[in-house]
Amino acid sequence: MHEKLEYKSIQPDQSLSDFVDSFWCMKNNSDENLETIGLPDGRIDLSLIQTKENAFQIRLLGLGTKQYEKGIIPANSLTFVISFKLPAIEYVFHESIAALLNSGKIVENYFWNFNKTDLENFELFCEKASLKIQSQLTKEVDIRKQKLFRLLYETHGALSVKEFSEQSNWSSRQINRYFQQYFGISLKEYSSILRFRASLEHIAKGKLFPEENFSDQTHFIKEIKKISGSLPKELFQNKNDRFILLSALSSK
Repeated sequence: MHEKLEYKSIQPDQSLSDFVDSFWCMKNNSDENLETIGLPDGRIDLSLIQTKENAFQIRLLGLGTKQYEKGIIPANSLTFVISFKLPAIEYVFHESIAALLNSGKIVENYFWNFNKTDLENFELFCEKASLKIQSQLTKEVDIRKQKLFRLLYETHGALSVKEFSEQSNWSSRQINRYFQQYFGISLKEYSSILRFRASLEHIAKGKLFPEENFSDQTHFIKEIKKISGSLPKELFQNKNDRFILLSALSSK
C-alpha cells in the first residue's frame, strides 16, 4: 500500500454476511492525486467521498468485468465504502443495476440518510450502515437464490452453470435471465470474475501459478490477462501501487 494511503476494513455482522462483503475506508494523506487502476472484484460499491473540491458525495459503482481505465484517488480525500454481494441488489436496493455494468453513478447526498458527518468516524458509520441495511431487508430470501449465491462465494465460482443449477434447484435458463435482469451479466461471466478475484489473493503473495479452478498455467495466464489486461507477474510487481485492489490485499 502506498505510504500516503491509509486503509482499513471491517467485516459485517453474521446476519448480513449474505449481502455485505465488507466495509472499508481509504484516506489519501498526500497533497497530490494518486493514479490507480481498478480491477474487477465481483462486488457492488456504495461510497461516501470527501475531497478538497467536494465536501460530500455518494457514488454507486456497478459490477466490473474488465480493468478500469486509470482513475484518481484525490489529494487529501477520505472514502468510506460498503462493498455488497449480489443478493443485496434485489433484497437491499430493490432495483436492477444492469445499466451500471462497468460504470457507476452519483446518488443523492441523503441517500439512506447518509451525510458528511458520517465520515467523521468509520466504526460509527459501519454501525449506522448495518442498521440501515437490516431495515431494507423487507422480504424473505428465495431459498434457491440463497443456495446459489452461497455456493458461488464458497467455491469462488469454480462450478459449471449446470452444477450451480442442479445444486440450487433452479434452472440455468432462469438463473441467467435473473442475472441479466439484475446485474447485466451472465452467471458464467460472474463466475469468471470470482475466480479472478480469488487468484488475486494468491498473486498478491507472489504465487504466480494456478492454486485452483484453472486447468493449467496457460489457462491461468490467459484468464488473468483477459480480465485484468495484465500478466500475473505484472500484477504482482504492482509498480507504484497502481492496482489498488492488489495493494489492499497485500496489506492484509
